[in-house]
Formats: sequence, C-alpha cells, structure tokens
Amino acid sequence: MILYTVIIIFLTVIAVVRTVTYVSFCMRASINMHNQMFNRFIKATMFFFNTKSSGDMLNRFSKDIGAVDEYLPYIIFDCLQLVMLLLGIILIIGFVNIYLMAPTFIVVVVFYNIRVFNLPTSRGIKRLEGITRSPVFAHMKETLQGLTTIRAYKVEQILINEFDKHQDLHSSAWDMFICANQAFGFWLDIVSIIYIGIVIFSFFAVENDHYGGIIGLTITQTIRLTAIIQWGVRQLSVLENQMTSVERILEYTHLPQEADFQSSSENTPPKGWPFLGKIEFRNFSLRYSLDSPYVLKNLNIQIQPLEKVGIVGRTGAGKSSIIGAIFRFALNEGSIIIDDIEIHKLGLHDLRSKFSIIPQEPVLFSGTMRTNLDPFDEYSDLVLWNALDEVELKTVVENLPGGLNSRMSAFGSNFSVGQRQLVCLARAIVRNNKIIILDEATANVDPQ
Repeated sequence: MILYTVIIIFLTVIAVVRTVTYVSFCMRASINMHNQMFNRFIKATMFFFNTKSSGDMLNRFSKDIGAVDEYLPYIIFDCLQLVMLLLGIILIIGFVNIYLMAPTFIVVVVFYNIRVFNLPTSRGIKRLEGITRSPVFAHMKETLQGLTTIRAYKVEQILINEFDKHQDLHSSAWDMFICANQAFGFWLDIVSIIYIGIVIFSFFAVENDHYGGIIGLTITQTIRLTAIIQWGVRQLSVLENQMTSVERILEYTHLPQEADFQSSSENTPPKGWPFLGKIEFRNFSLRYSLDSPYVLKNLNIQIQPLEKVGIVGRTGAGKSSIIGAIFRFALNEGSIIIDDIEIHKLGLHDLRSKFSIIPQEPVLFSGTMRTNLDPFDEYSDLVLWNALDEVELKTVVENLPGGLNSRMSAFGSNFSVGQRQLVCLARAIVRNNKIIILDEATANVDPQ
C-alpha cells in the first residue's frame, strides 16, 4: 500500500507539472505568433490593404488564431501521449511473443504508407477550406456595414443568395475534408482488423505452452495497439492539416513593410518643424506597386507658406494620390521638400504627425469623444471645447450623457455622417498643424 501510495502521489505531481508547463509553453507560442503577425500587419504597406480581402484578414485573426489557441495544443499533446503509449505496448507484445514484432512492424509500415497517400489530399482540402471561408467573413462584414443601403433598395434577397453561394462553397470544402478523414479512418480500421485476426489465429496455429493470462494480455494489448496506432495516425494527419493555420499565420509575418516609423538620429526634424509650411515637389512620380503603371508622372509643384491650394480634376486623375504621396502611402520617386527637409529621409511617425487631414470618408475610432479629438491626451479640455464650438458641435456634445467622455459606437455610428465630418474637422483644429489637407472635406456638411 505504501509503494502504491508513493507511486500515485508521484504520478499526480508529475501530471500537474507536465500540464502547467505545457499550457504555459502553448500560451507563449500562441501569443508570440499573434503578436508577430499583428506587428507586421499593422505596419504593412497600403498596397497590401488595397489588394487583400478584408475577409481574409478577419479569417487569419479569428479562425486561424483560434485553431492555434484551441485545437493544436490538444492535438500535439494527444500525439505525444500516443507515441509514449505505443512504445510501451510494443515492448509488452515483444516481451510476450517476439515473433509478433514482425506483423506489428508491417502494420506500422502499412499505416505510414496510407498516411503518406492521404496527407497531400487532405492538406490540400484543408487549405481550400480556409480559402473558401474568407469570402463568408468578407460578405458578412460588408453586409453589416451597408445594411441601411441594402434595406433602402430592398435587395435583401440578392444578398441572401450571394451569402448562400459563399456558404455552400465553404460547406462543400468542409464536407469534403470530413469525408476524406472518414475514408482515411475506414482504411486504417480494415488494416487493424486484419492485424488483430493474424495475432489471434497465431495462438491457435502455433503450439506453445503459454498461460491463458499471457495470451489474454497479448490479445488485449494488440487490440489496444491497433486502436492507438489508428487513432495516432489520424491525429498526426489532423495535426498536419491544422498546421495550415500556422502556415497562414506565418504568411502574415512576411508582409511587405512601410519605411521605418522613427527617424534616424541625424535625420530627426527640429522641434516645431514645419515652421512655414512650404511644400515643393521636384520631378516627382508615384505608383502603387513595382509592376503597376505610374499614377503621377514628373510633377513639379511649389506651394508657398499660407497659400491655400485646391486640386481639381476628373475621377481617377490622381487628386487623392497627391495626398498619399505626402503621407508616403505608396511608392514615391523623386523629391518632396517641406521647409527645406526632404520628407523621404524622415521616419513615418515624425512625418505624418506634422499634418492634419480631413478625409473624404470621416473616420472615428471606438472610444470616447475625448480620445477621438485628442488620442494622445496632449491638450486641455478648454482646447477641445473651443474646437467643438468652432465647428458648432459644442451643444451636441454637451447634451450627451458623458460630455467629452461619451462613448462612441463602432465607426461613430451614433453620429450622422455630417457630424462625423465635423468631429474630424475639430480634430484637425485641435492639432493646429502648419499643413492641413482636406480631401472633399465638405462633402457631407453645409457651406457655412
């Protein structure tokens, strides 16, 4: 009893230590993968966001990260445990009857070959399932964003049919993946039954003086062995299939990146720059990728301090591209000089923080009115209220339950589009930069 008690206590301690160690290891691995992906994602070029589906991005940060968090730790743990059990059972069978090691080895080889045959297909189907899931997320996101327009035009049925097509395609891939796994398990079961039959009939065919207990032990361990091998091979296949999620996450850790966010010590702009706001384009060209045509070609422009310049042109003429050029959102070729400093030598944070922009589509962040006007908490309440007063929003904000601390809904949906644009204007006033850029900023507000 003392020996059994010591063994049980020892096993309990080992199990607790093993579990805690494994959980902390998996948690750190998942956090590191997520952070690496997010850090690369947040600094990716604008061309990436313009060419990639939002559904694909949501898919990687939801389903793929979920697989790494939930499924992979369990499957890896299961595989490690099954390998240990497998070695123990093979040793028992070999100890009882060494001749049974031959069919055991053959069965392992057959299982391995079935797995090699099945794996490329199941992995390809799993990858396909991940790809077909992205349009479902994208369609759902776009439907929620455009719900008022959809209802106004009474096109709900068209959107439902589109969603059904995306969902059917994904369900087909998922069903095919399940069927492939079931077929794989079916063939493993057939091989296992043949092996158990060989082991049982070998005791009838070969005369020996084994005790019934040893024969019973061999048969039970053989049945257990085939079950473990079959389940282990299936779990290994599931593990490799789920590793496609890791593969998809790692793809996002190699995204093309923007330039450095911080300026080098020798290129840090002086405090208070830009002092005047003079902007000069010299032999400037712009394109969005290395294999795309130039959008702007050989521009030479001078904008003097205190000058207000309007850029007029037809759709697609490149008006917004000039804004993108100043913010360095695309591939710039040539020079842009602001107050005698070439902007391409500066870090992106040092550059972009010196401009105020009111975009064509007003963007508000989830949070409070205060954090939307002053994200870095740099200005007093008086400055914020004065800015709201200038854009005639002071009364509206005062009537909100929390004033400046009132919560903003996602994308500022609890404000009208015109009010959102006025908030963006107030944000620009608060920053009080020398250079302000307006991209059709008065599209949703009255002339006054």
